Amino acid sequence: MANNKDLYKILGVNKTASADEIKKAFRKLAMKLHPDRNPDNKEAEAKFKEVKAAYDILSDEQKRATYDRFGYDAARGNAQAGFGGAGSGGFSDIFGDVFGDIFGRRQGGGKRQNRGRDLAYELDLSLEEAVNGKNTTIRIPTYVPCKKCHATGATKKSTKRTCPTCQGSGQVRMQQGFFSIAQTCPNCQGKGQIIENPCDKCHGEGRVHEHVSKQVNIPAGVDSGDRIRLSGEGEAGEMGAPAGDLFVEIRVRKHPIFTR
Repeated sequence: MANNKDLYKILGVNKTASADEIKKAFRKLAMKLHPDRNPDNKEAEAKFKEVKAAYDILSDEQKRATYDRFGYDAARGNAQAGFGGAGSGGFSDIFGDVFGDIFGRRQGGGKRQNRGRDLAYELDLSLEEAVNGKNTTIRIPTYVPCKKCHATGATKKSTKRTCPTCQGSGQVRMQQGFFSIAQTCPNCQGKGQIIENPCDKCHGEGRVHEHVSKQVNIPAGVDSGDRIRLSGEGEAGEMGAPAGDLFVEIRVRKHPIFTR
């Protein structure tokens, strides 16, 4: 597979797509192309392998950052599977992660931990700033942990009870033809519990929306298209779940005289 193959195009997402958007795109394509649904269809199988290999890289933050900067061959060096095969664990590994037990395989699961979304921010730099590097402050709209309830989503005297719909698992099963699909419980939104008296500031989410300032250290020698990842600086997760990451993408303005 060529080094310049566009993995984002394979999954049908933008380069700034969040982890959730990439996962949803993969699920849609995988449901359509999976060999179990296309027996004896070599073309569908080949496309599925290509989609899976793209997801293997783009779903991993480190591999994705390597791919964005250096291309497919560099990212593939850290990947367990390439475009030529289904990977050392076969089809079931990726489906165990994305689909749960969609094909009848029992997976260890439980309540969904709603990790915060990754955020993307475009930062314009002058040529001098890109060459020399700089420390700067950016301001972004995001979710932060609720201070009033300490990210629990509940008042001090509130009690929690097991969700009667999913029995605390955070998931319910839906039958679609011969597929049995695990979906987020609509009653508790995947939390597995019902809060009797939710926090009146965050309304039970454990986080609130604010504009916050972030310090960004721009190293010397960056160029347009480079991305800086700030781990844990994205949106706060629900109910104290881990925060996502913040990706700062560099855009270098054209200089009236000099070029790089």
